[in-house]
Amino acid sequence: MNATDKELEKYYEDMLSMFRTAGWKTLTEDLLTNAKGINSVEATKDNKDLFFRKGQLYVIASLLNLEEQVRDAYDNLGVEQEEEETEDALI
Repeated sequence: MNATDKELEKYYEDMLSMFRTAGWKTLTEDLLTNAKGINSVEATKDNKDLFFRKGQLYVIASLLNLEEQVRDAYDNLGVEQEEEETEDALI
């Protein structure tokens, strides 16, 4: 494992640690609550407001999906490292 892989692994471990905190749980609950209000067509004033709300929902969805994305990337990092080690052993 090279230095870049170690740094990446540390990054993922730090992110996974953050996801286990009460603060992260509170943030995701607040985001879900906010998304319900933002996702209201009735409260939309005009096209500009509609697109603003669409952007807000995109950011909220990105944050809500972050944990799954990080977990998948971390799992894939382990698989890639195992494949590299297997290839190195065969050479």
